[in-house]
Amino acid sequence: MEAFRESIKKTISSSQVDINQGLTTEQVSKSREQNGSNIFTAEKKASLLKKILISLNDVATIILLIAVVISFVATYLENTGNYFESLLIIGIVIINSVLSIVQEGKAEDSLAALQNLNRTQVKVLRDGQIEQIDADDVVLGDLLIVENGSAIAADARLIEAVELQAEESALTGESLPVEKNANATFGSDEVGLGERITMVYRGTNIVNGHGRAIVSAVGMQTEMGKIASLLNSESKVPLTPLQRRLVQLGKNISWVAIGSAIIVLGLGIAQGMDLKHIFLTAISLAVAVVPETLAVIVTMTLALGVQKIAQKHAIIRRLPAVETLGTTNVIASDKTGTLTQNKMTVRQVWHNEQDRLTTTTDGLDGVAKEVLSLAAISTNVSGKDVDGYRVYDGLPTEIALVQAIEQDTSRESLLKKYPLVEQIPFNSTKKRMTTVHRRPEGGYIAITKGAFDVLLPMVRHGNKEKAEKINKYFGEQALRVLTITKRLFDVMPENPTQEFYERDLMLVGLVGIIDPPRPESASAVEQAKIAGVRTIMITGDHVETASAIAREIGILRPKDQTITGSELAKLSDQELDENVQNYSVYARVTPTDKIRIIKSWQRQEATIAMTGDGVNDAPALKAADVGISMGETGTDVAREASDIILTDDNFATIINAISEGRGVYVKVRKTINFLLSANISELLVILIAMILGWGSPLLPVHLLFINLVADGLPGFALSREPMLADVMKKTPMPKKTRLFAQGLDRQIGLNAALFAIVTLVAIWIGQNISFGGLQTSEQIGQTMAFTLLSLTSIFHVFNIRSEKTLFSVSYRANPSLVNMAVLATIITLVIALVPFTQSMFGLTALSFSHWMIIIVLSLAPTIVIEILKQIRPTLFKV
Repeated sequence: MEAFRESIKKTISSSQVDINQGLTTEQVSKSREQNGSNIFTAEKKASLLKKILISLNDVATIILLIAVVISFVATYLENTGNYFESLLIIGIVIINSVLSIVQEGKAEDSLAALQNLNRTQVKVLRDGQIEQIDADDVVLGDLLIVENGSAIAADARLIEAVELQAEESALTGESLPVEKNANATFGSDEVGLGERITMVYRGTNIVNGHGRAIVSAVGMQTEMGKIASLLNSESKVPLTPLQRRLVQLGKNISWVAIGSAIIVLGLGIAQGMDLKHIFLTAISLAVAVVPETLAVIVTMTLALGVQKIAQKHAIIRRLPAVETLGTTNVIASDKTGTLTQNKMTVRQVWHNEQDRLTTTTDGLDGVAKEVLSLAAISTNVSGKDVDGYRVYDGLPTEIALVQAIEQDTSRESLLKKYPLVEQIPFNSTKKRMTTVHRRPEGGYIAITKGAFDVLLPMVRHGNKEKAEKINKYFGEQALRVLTITKRLFDVMPENPTQEFYERDLMLVGLVGIIDPPRPESASAVEQAKIAGVRTIMITGDHVETASAIAREIGILRPKDQTITGSELAKLSDQELDENVQNYSVYARVTPTDKIRIIKSWQRQEATIAMTGDGVNDAPALKAADVGISMGETGTDVAREASDIILTDDNFATIINAISEGRGVYVKVRKTINFLLSANISELLVILIAMILGWGSPLLPVHLLFINLVADGLPGFALSREPMLADVMKKTPMPKKTRLFAQGLDRQIGLNAALFAIVTLVAIWIGQNISFGGLQTSEQIGQTMAFTLLSLTSIFHVFNIRSEKTLFSVSYRANPSLVNMAVLATIITLVIALVPFTQSMFGLTALSFSHWMIIIVLSLAPTIVIEILKQIRPTLFKV
C-alpha cells in the first residue's frame, strides 16, 4: 500500500519504530544497509579525454579535420609557408569542442544542484534523544521532528500534525501552502501529489505548525529522487534544429567536395596536366567547397544574439538555444510567477450591509475599506521598509489583505485605532482565526475570518442568501474566498472562551483573492499568437484556478480543452498524441506528466519551449527543445536544467527572446547564402573551365584567399545585421524544414550562376583578347578570375542584406559590414596591383582596359539581382 494511504497505526507497525524512542543505533545501521542512504546516485562521469573524442565525433568536425590535413598538404607542397587557414580551422575545431563539452556538463550540473538540496541539518528522534543530523544520514524508518522553518530531508508519513502547513511549490507547482492532516483517509481513486496531506516530502519546507513523521522513502525512492532519475534519463542534450540542418549541410558538402575533387583529378589527367598541379587543384577545390568560416560566423551570430537577449532580461546558458528560440512554435508555460505575479492579491470585495461589490483594480471605495480594515488587523502579518520597498512577512492570503488596505492606510495605524487584546490563531481543523480589539468608541470587537462554508452557518446577522450567490460568483472566477465576520460586546468576561467570541456573528463581507496575471501577459500571449506560436499552460495548481487565469490572458480559447494529471494518466501515448493540440491547460500535473506532454508535442514536429521554476519542472526543462527557468524565484535545479534563465520571471521576456532568436536564424541563413554562393561559384568556374579545356583558372592560394578574406571579413560583419522589422509577423520555421527552404536554394543557385558566368567571361577575355599591349595568356585569365571573383563576392554581401533594394539599408544600420567590405576590397586590390604580392599569388599586371572590364563584370550580378528584386521580390524573401 502507498505510504500516504496507510493508517498511523499501520505505519508505526510496519516501520518497527518506537514513537517514544525512535530508531536505535543498531536499527539505523541495519536500515542503511538494507534500504540504502539518503543520497542521489548519478551516472558515472566521462573522462575529459572521452568528452573531447565525443565532441569531435560529428560530420562537420570531421570535415574540418580533413580540411586541416588537406590545407597542410597543399601549403607544404606549394612551399608558400602560409599556414594561416590550417591554424584557423584548428581554432574552429577547438572552439566547437569546448562548447560541446560545456553543453554535456549540463546534466551533471542539474544532479549536483539536486544534491545541494540535501545539504541541511534535520531533527530526528533516536535512542530516546532528539538529535540534529545531516540530511544524508537519514534512514528509512527514522522519526522526523518537523516544525516551522524545517526543511524536509526525506519523504515521510505524518503521525502527528498540529497546525502544520508545508510549502511544496518546488515539487508540485502549487502556489499556496498545503495544510497537513495526519489522520486524513483516502479512497481508492487516484490522489495527486498535492493532495497527499498525510505526507511531507523531501525538498519542501514547513511554514507553520509542528509535527512528527516516520520516513517512508529515502534517496532515489523519494519523489525528488524520481525526478533525479528522470534527469538521468534526459541527460543527453538534443541537437537543435539548426544544428541538425548544419550537420546535414556538412554531409552534403562533403559528398560534393569529394565528387568535385575526383572529377577535377580525372579531367586534369585526361588533359595531360602536371600531376602535382592537378592534385593540388583537386584537394584545394575540396577545401574551397567547405565554408570554413561558417562555424565561426554562426558562433559569432549566436553570441551576439546572447548579448542582445541578455539586455532583454534573459540569460542564455547554452549557445545554440538562441536559434532554437527562433524556430519555437509552442510555449509550455508555468502559471505561478511566469504568467501571474506570484503575489496573492485582493481582486473583489463584497460588503454585506451595503450589498455592494467592489473590484479593487478600480481602486478602493468606502465600503471595501471597511471590510478590508477589519480583515487586515485580524492577521499575523508584519511589514517593514527595505530599500524603498515594503516587505511583508506572513501567510500569502493575509499579506494580500494587508497590501490591499495599505493602498489607503497602514495596518499599524489601524491597530492603534483598534488595539489588539487577544488572538485565537488559525486552526486547520476549524479553518478560522479570531482576534479581539478595543473599539475607539468603547467596548470590544471580535473579528473572525475564515472559510465560507465554516463561517456562514455561524452567522446570525446578515444577508446569507446573497452571500451564497457572491461566493459562487467568486468561485467561478477561481477566487479564493475569505469570509469576514464580527461580534460587538461592551464588557470583557472574566474567562472569555473562543465560543464566546464566535457566537452571534455579524457578516461583514467576503473577500476574493487570487494570484493575478501579470499586466503584460495577455498582450505577450497575443503577440505570440500573431507570430504563429501557440501558448499552453502546464501547472501544478487546481484546474479551476488555472483555467480562470488562462481564459483571462487568452491561452484558453472557446474551443480549447483542459485536462488534469489524473485524467492524463488514463490516456495512452497514442491517445495523447491524437488530442494534444486540443488541450491548452494541464492542471495538477506531475514531473512525469510534463515530460509526456513535451514529448507528445515533439512527436507532432513542434519545437517546444518549456518554462518552470521548481524542482518538479527540471526533467521537463531538460526534455524540451528550449528549457526556460526563472531567475528570481527558480530553484538551482531548475536553472541548471535549463537553457535560458529569465532574470525578471516574465512571460513577455520569452516573446522578446523569441524575436531575437528569429533574427539570429535569419542572419544565419544570410550567412549561408553569402558563403555558399561564392563557394559553389568557385566550384562551377573550375569544373566548367576544365571541361572547356581552359586548364585550372584558379590556383589553390586563390581559393583559400577568397574563402578567408573576400568571404570571411564581410561574413563576420553579417552577424551584426539589424533584425528585420516584421520578423514576428511570420510563422516559425517547422522543425523538419530543410535549411535551404523558402527559396534559399534558388537564391544560392542564382547567385552562384551569375558569379560563375561573369568569371568565365573574364577568363575567356583574358585568354583570347589583347588590351593595352599585353598579350593574351592563361595568367591574365587567372588574374582576372581571381580579382573578379573576390570583388563579386564582396559586393554580394550588400545584395543579401535585404529582400528590398540594397539602398534600403543605411550605413548606420551596420557600419562594421561596410567597413569590412571596404577592407576586403583594399586587400584584394593590393594583392592584384603590388608586384610583390602579385608574385606571391601567381598573378600578373593588368591593363586599364582589363580593370574596366573587371569593374563592369563585378557589378553585373548586383545589377541583375536588383532588377530581379523589382520584378520577382518573392524570390529574395529571407
